[in-house]
Amino acid sequence: MSQPNKYANNNLNDVKQLGLWASIMSLGYIFWLVGGMEIIERIAYYGVKASASLYATDAVSKGGLGLTMSDYGTIMFIFALTQTFVPIFLGGTADRLGYKETIAAATIIKICAYITMASFPSFLGFTIGAMLLALGTGIFKPGIQGTMVKSVKRETSTMAWGIFYQLVNIGGWLGPLIAVQLRQLSWNALFYTCAVIISLNFILLFLYKEPGKEERETRKEKIKSGEITQKSLWRESINEVKKPLVLGYMFAFSGFWFMFNAMFDVLPKHIDDWVNTSTIVTDLFGASGTQNPLMIGLLGLNHAGTKVMPEYLMSINFFMIATTCFLVAGLTAKFRILSSMLVGCILCCLAMALVGFTPMAWAIVVGIIVFSLGEMLLSPKKGEFMGNIAPSDKKAMYLGFVMLPQGIGWTLEGKLGPWLYDVYASKDLLAREYLIDLGMLKEQVAIIKNGEAFDVLLSYTGKSAQTMTDALYQANNIGMAWYIIATVGAISGVGIFLYAKWVYRLQKHISASEQYNLEKTQTA
Repeated sequence: MSQPNKYANNNLNDVKQLGLWASIMSLGYIFWLVGGMEIIERIAYYGVKASASLYATDAVSKGGLGLTMSDYGTIMFIFALTQTFVPIFLGGTADRLGYKETIAAATIIKICAYITMASFPSFLGFTIGAMLLALGTGIFKPGIQGTMVKSVKRETSTMAWGIFYQLVNIGGWLGPLIAVQLRQLSWNALFYTCAVIISLNFILLFLYKEPGKEERETRKEKIKSGEITQKSLWRESINEVKKPLVLGYMFAFSGFWFMFNAMFDVLPKHIDDWVNTSTIVTDLFGASGTQNPLMIGLLGLNHAGTKVMPEYLMSINFFMIATTCFLVAGLTAKFRILSSMLVGCILCCLAMALVGFTPMAWAIVVGIIVFSLGEMLLSPKKGEFMGNIAPSDKKAMYLGFVMLPQGIGWTLEGKLGPWLYDVYASKDLLAREYLIDLGMLKEQVAIIKNGEAFDVLLSYTGKSAQTMTDALYQANNIGMAWYIIATVGAISGVGIFLYAKWVYRLQKHISASEQYNLEKTQTA
């Protein structure tokens, strides 16, 4: 007697997708409401996240926390660890307690997070606020994505994930634009506004009935009556994680997520320190910039209209995905999932290398565009892949497993990415070294508060900010941090390639085995 295949319940085959317009028309109102909640959550989340490194490292005299990038890395380590591993082990809670209930709980936690950041402007206060925000996000994701998966059909899953990711990035684009203007008023204005924005999700929660709720309630009744036995959630999660498909996915993609998250954790600070974004404004509006409020708002300029703020350059990523991911999803709907993810990883590596190669503002824009294209090829596909292989009663759990490689990669990057920046590219630390080289006593340099060393250097030399920025950049190997990050991503790309070959070999073996068993049954 043949042994049952342990992958029999996991559908590895790519389902034939409907056409572009047929897929769109088949998406129900629940899908669009869920997309709306995701937009709201992302506006608030990225309103803070895009500016977090700037807030943490800015001088206390300028309203910041006066931390080093390494200190910020400690916060991001805790943040990443919390946000990514909560859905891994508690994602299945949404399947059991209900998607709407977990979304509501997550929203309350996130409101508390933003209020904590505003109320306690210190390392400890921001760390606690970040932990609460990460916890809320970790609970929010499985609930919202589980609802989405339950509300769409397999034959429209590629288009659904593509559009969903497009909606996510509409929120990601708007969040930094709001942050740019609010944080120039005060950091508290930003934090309190984000708390108000996320609370709007309570309205949308009342506008739909949770899909699959009857199935979940029936299952709960059967468990109560003893008709079926429910395993321990933790034990069940661990058993699923130990499956070769999940382990292989985890190891193959961890390096990519190290590189990916460096883009959002470190690049805003790199832009703020080294990239002269006033050249973009000069090229578009002339040497005097612009005083047009609409242009200042849409292009994320400072209130004087003379330079582009770092958050706006980051929002190019979200804007590009929001406006083109829909088309990319349609064009790649029939591509093999893992092939698309491999190409996306390669493009992201090239983008990171370009960031390290030059501080030219337009080159950074090109790098962000290339990175965005790579992200569009990879990121929606990861959710589609995991959603497809998940058993029907463990959708949210498996979508939580998507966070496994991100949890490993982002947690390591959360600490090491900012640390690498401190080692090779911290403007504050390099300014301190330059002051010592110019003759300032080490004791005098040591008492300069964090975030103020470059200003002291300008006063000490009497030279302009751009002149000293160029001098520091040319005298140091600023790009090395980005070359190291890109190398980690490249190694991950090799792992993705090997994983892809193994998965399709396994798929072919399973298909042949199923066909043999069918023929054997028919001839019996």
